[in-house]
Amino acid sequence: MTGLLPEGFHDRLPPAADAAAGLEARILGVARLYGYEQVDPPLAEFADELASRLKAGGLRDAVRFVDPVSQRTLAIRPDLTAQVGRIAATRMAHHPRPVRLSYAGQGLKLSASALNPQRSKRQIGCELIGLDTVAAASEIVQVAIEALQAAGVTGLSLDFTLPDLVDTLAADAPQLEALRERLDAKDAGGVAAIDPAYLPLIEAAGPFDAAMARLRAIDTGQLTSRLDGLAQIAAAIDGQATLTLDPTERHGFEYQSWLGFSIFARGVRGEIGRGGSYTVVHDGGREEPAVGFSLFADPILDSGFGTGERRRLFLPFGTPKATGAALRHEGWVTVAALETDDTPEAQLCSHALTAEGPAPL
Repeated sequence: MTGLLPEGFHDRLPPAADAAAGLEARILGVARLYGYEQVDPPLAEFADELASRLKAGGLRDAVRFVDPVSQRTLAIRPDLTAQVGRIAATRMAHHPRPVRLSYAGQGLKLSASALNPQRSKRQIGCELIGLDTVAAASEIVQVAIEALQAAGVTGLSLDFTLPDLVDTLAADAPQLEALRERLDAKDAGGVAAIDPAYLPLIEAAGPFDAAMARLRAIDTGQLTSRLDGLAQIAAAIDGQATLTLDPTERHGFEYQSWLGFSIFARGVRGEIGRGGSYTVVHDGGREEPAVGFSLFADPILDSGFGTGERRRLFLPFGTPKATGAALRHEGWVTVAALETDDTPEAQLCSHALTAEGPAPL
């Protein structure tokens, strides 16, 4: 082969690229119906500005280079969420709150993991900036579910977490960071060595209702408002997805506040989306609450979701232009023969135009 790509990059060919465009259109279409207007941030920004808004990890995952025009260091975005936050905090700071924004674009990581070797990823999402209430979170979760359903994704599962749970319960613990790590790793022995009082948090994970019951059983009042809010969100999406709860999960949720969730689909390896509540930083350091989600297009498409049926109608050589125009108006994808010996098979068509009309091959 010639034209090999760098490690972690890939071409998406027909019909997969068409499927990717369709997936994006259906997800953003649902978001638009809920009032989320699309923004399109640039691929690269000044590195120091982007780092100030990326929070977790900073520029650790970003590809950086020196801009020959400004002579300043630029960074290619590893994630679009921070850019949307920047837009809301600067260009749209005057906009009445909450502001609902959607986006789609490519992100680039400096390196990849062994389990997920792709460095380039397609990200589609929504951010609701100005609120992180139960009502706002419920809307975001509902939009994510409906968008995936509209894209043909089935067997959805949501795994909720409470990212600031340990900070809330153990704010004064002398080994807080170590406790966070041991709970995140589900290391019962390590937790017991620090403080066995936190062992029930490891056990309070699993199917949503059972996990909630375990958490409520050990709650002394510090978690009541969070658990009540989480229960309301779960009730709002009841029956639309399988729900689980892992209250101490923090990996990937380092910058989330009271709520986080991962989205999975049956038959897809790994998560297909992630979301939760967080804060957007304004100039001067003021923080604004927000909640949102990001969906990862590549694992969805690679698992066959959103591809749909490939329907291409072959028009024999000499077919009148008006006939082709009428068929396209009906929704057909037409492929016209440009030579007399062209065939439907050569043009990868599923149907051919006959005297009686379109006929399957």
